[in-house]
Amino acid sequence: MEFSILILLCVAAFLAGFVDAIVGGGGLIQTPMGLILLPNLPVASVIGSLKIPSFSGTFFAALQYLKKIEMNWTLLLIMMLVAVPSAFAGSALLTWVSNDFMKPLLLVILSLLLVYTYAKKNFGQHVDKSHSDAQQILYAILISITIGFYDGFIGPGTGSFFVLAFITLLGFDFLHASANAKMVNLATNFGSICLFISKGKVIWSVAIPMAICNALGGFIGAKLAINKGNQFIRIFFLVVVVGTLIRFAWDVFSGK
Repeated sequence: MEFSILILLCVAAFLAGFVDAIVGGGGLIQTPMGLILLPNLPVASVIGSLKIPSFSGTFFAALQYLKKIEMNWTLLLIMMLVAVPSAFAGSALLTWVSNDFMKPLLLVILSLLLVYTYAKKNFGQHVDKSHSDAQQILYAILISITIGFYDGFIGPGTGSFFVLAFITLLGFDFLHASANAKMVNLATNFGSICLFISKGKVIWSVAIPMAICNALGGFIGAKLAINKGNQFIRIFFLVVVVGTLIRFAWDVFSGK
């Protein structure tokens, strides 16, 4: 592999880690770059290799959030335990079937999400404590199964979907949603990594340098999100959703 290609991959990994630490969606940067710059490698090997930097960036971002933000550990442990096998199952299915049929559906969902988030100015600005403990646990399990499977099966935008789910279903504000989402996203990445390593799909010479850069981006992004707060994260969330929309629209209408 040419050194210049590795440099570009590392730059993409840094930007992905930075964006992902704030509100998720780093895969929208890292995954396309990996597929474009490594066209001669099997797709499963590219995706498997990219899971390593995704995990490292999420890990270092989570460390920053843990220092400053209160976590709901009971809820998180349940979600993480459910998320690992869900992501593993999604990645296993990816080795058998194409995920293209889900992109039109995601395009519609994201369009509605963008309009709602933009129109509802107080969305994710305050914590909603109206959920009972039983409701929270039920929603938490459903979130982990659904988005965990999605992360293993498709991937891009997972962090943003987790943030959205924490706000709409669990009543978190943007800052606490971003912080808690990182922990569950760690679990989904771990589940996928277990599958890809067992299948021999990780190219370590690519994964390790990218992991270092993604971790640095995650460290910086998390610090910025903590310092800037909810309104900043809301704006960043809208930008990432627009980027996700463009990505899926391109895939759908170009027939990719």
